[in-house]
Amino acid sequence: MHDSDRLELLGLEVVCVIGDLPEERGREQRLLVDVALACDLAAAGASDALSDTVDYAALAETIRASLRAARCHMIERAAECVAHVCLDDARVRSVRVRVEKQGAVPGLRAAAVTVTREKGGASV
Repeated sequence: MHDSDRLELLGLEVVCVIGDLPEERGREQRLLVDVALACDLAAAGASDALSDTVDYAALAETIRASLRAARCHMIERAAECVAHVCLDDARVRSVRVRVEKQGAVPGLRAAAVTVTREKGGASV
């Protein structure tokens, strides 16, 4: 296993309810999600088989479904939700999640949070 192995999902668009203001609770907004998974990529590199790695297409859909169901008030909570989804895969040792919400404040391009979590609930 290589400690530096990373599988990344970059710019995953998720349309969901996100926000704390009353006018945000009744409409969907777009989030951009980046995920970096620390996992062993050697087996898939050798076998060239999807079964030997994290299926990032399936993970992307699971992240989307999770955020749509969660209806988070805060982007911090959305990032935690994504981290938990990623860590549910036994092959993932740790995850770094960045969640960006554009247009949250007039004159501000975006607000974003980044969290890093590892198995066992530890923050890194």
